[in-house]
Amino acid sequence: MELGQLEFFLKVVEEGSFSKAAERVYRTQPAVSIAIRRLEEELGAPLLDRSQKSPTLTEAGQILHDYARRIIALRDEARAAISDMRALERGRVRVGANESTSLYLLPQIILAYRKEHPHVKVEIQRLPSDRLPREVLERSVDLALLATEPRDRAIEAFPILKDELILILSPKHPLARRGRAITIKELGHESFLAHNVKAGSRLKVVETFAKHRTPLNITLELATIETIKRFVQQQVGIAFVPRMCVREELERGTLTTLPVRGLTYTRTLWAAHRRGVAFSPAVAEFVRMLRQHAKD
Repeated sequence: MELGQLEFFLKVVEEGSFSKAAERVYRTQPAVSIAIRRLEEELGAPLLDRSQKSPTLTEAGQILHDYARRIIALRDEARAAISDMRALERGRVRVGANESTSLYLLPQIILAYRKEHPHVKVEIQRLPSDRLPREVLERSVDLALLATEPRDRAIEAFPILKDELILILSPKHPLARRGRAITIKELGHESFLAHNVKAGSRLKVVETFAKHRTPLNITLELATIETIKRFVQQQVGIAFVPRMCVREELERGTLTTLPVRGLTYTRTLWAAHRRGVAFSPAVAEFVRMLRQHAKD
C-alpha cells in the first residue's frame, strides 16, 4: 500500500469522478484507475462501486476511507513538522555541562539563542565533568561543555573559552587592602574554602603549594561554587575559583581578587560532540553560536 494510491483513492471519492480526480493529481485517468485497482487487489476487496455514473464507496471502501484520511493527514503533519524544524520553528538542543559552566557560561549563550529561536527547546543537563564524555557517546546529549579536551577519538571538540583561576576574598579581608601581588608563602596561614569536586584546577593549587613547601589549609569543602562565594563574602575563608564564576561579584565589589605570584592556571573550555554526527538544524545553529561566542 503506497501513499500515492491512498491519495488517488481519496481524490476519486472527493470528486466523485476518476477523470476529475486525475486532473487534481496531475495524472491520466488510466493511471489513477490502475493505481486504485492495484490497491483493491492488495486488500482483497473492492473499494468503489463502479456500476453507477459516479463511483461510490463499498463497505471496505468506507473502512479504508477513514484510515486513508488519517494517514494522509499524518503525512502532511510530518512534512509541516520537518519544515518547521528546518526553519527553526521547532526542535530541541540537549546540552550537558558541569555546575560552573551551566551557571556562569551557558545563560548568556542560551539567552542569545532563545532571542533568535524562541520556539526551539533547549535542555541543560547538569552533570559531573567526568560523566560528560560518556553522555556524548551514548547520545544522551547533543553537546557537552568540558573543562578538558576529550581524548576519545570518537568525540570531536572545539575551544569556546579560556578562563583563569583566581584568588577571591572579601573586600573586608585584611589582605584586600594590599596594593600588590601576594606570594604562596604569605598564604600559608590563611583558611581556604574548596570545591569538593576533583578538578585540574584544584590539583594545580595543591601542587603549587607543595612546590613552595607551604601548607594549604583547606578548612571547609563545599558542594557548589555559589556556596563558596557566599562564605568568602562572609569572611569564612578565601578560595581559588574560575574567573567566569565571579565576574558579576567582582564588578559589584562584593568580592575582590589578588594576583598570586607563582600560581597561574588557565583552562580551556571545550564544546564536544560525537565525531561525524549529522546535526539537526537546531543543534547546528547552537554550535554556530558557540563558535561565534568563541571568536568574540
